[in-house]
Formats: sequence, structure tokens, C-alpha cells
Amino acid sequence: QVQLVESGGGSVQTGGSLRLSCATSRYLFGTSCMAYFRQAPGKERERVASIDTAGSASYADSVKGRFTISRDNAMSTLYLQMSSLKPEDSAMYYCAAGGRWYCEVDLSAYNYWGQGTQVTVSS
Repeated sequence: QVQLVESGGGSVQTGGSLRLSCATSRYLFGTSCMAYFRQAPGKERERVASIDTAGSASYADSVKGRFTISRDNAMSTLYLQMSSLKPEDSAMYYCAAGGRWYCEVDLSAYNYWGQGTQVTVSS
């Protein structure tokens, strides 16, 4: 059974930083676009950032310049470095794997999901 194991998250004040991590199997990681989505209460799940197997990253407009997604292929681990956090960044964050080398925006393209980790930013 494929697993995506997430860590990181927590509570910070506005302007603070957090780093999320997501580990999975070597095979899945090496063949998949990896992404982070987030979902706030009462809102739809939205893509935050994604990175393909070649290391090309893309971001939602709301996080550009503040968040950085990266992948460590040797460790089969995905990272999301979040800086200059705002209260509107508060949400449950989910790691996802697409199963294809290229990335798509729509969440239906992602077949594997982590358990989620909570990020709370207080003003």
C-alpha cells in the first residue's frame, strides 16, 4: 500500500515560517509530480504548489514569492518551505503524488494523498 507520510506544520504568528515534509516510496517519488494542496474549513481543496520529476515548480498566485517547494530525490522526500505566513494561509495541508512525471493543477489528477498536517497562523 502506497503511503505518503507528512510531517511539519503547527502554529505560528503572522510573518513566521514553517517547513512541511512528505516522504514516500522511492518508485512513486521518482516517477511522480509531487504537490501540496490545502483546505480551509468551508472551502474547496486548492493546489498550493507542485514540482515535476525534473524539478520544475509552479505555485498558486497567493503563495508566489513566499513558499518554496523542493524535492530531495535521494531521500524520496518533498518539502514546502513557507515564509511570511499570513492568517489566510491557515488550513490543513496535504501532500499528493500524481503518478505521472508532469504536473496538473486539478486535484483529480493526484492518486495518492498524505494524511494532512495542520497549519495555523495567528494575527
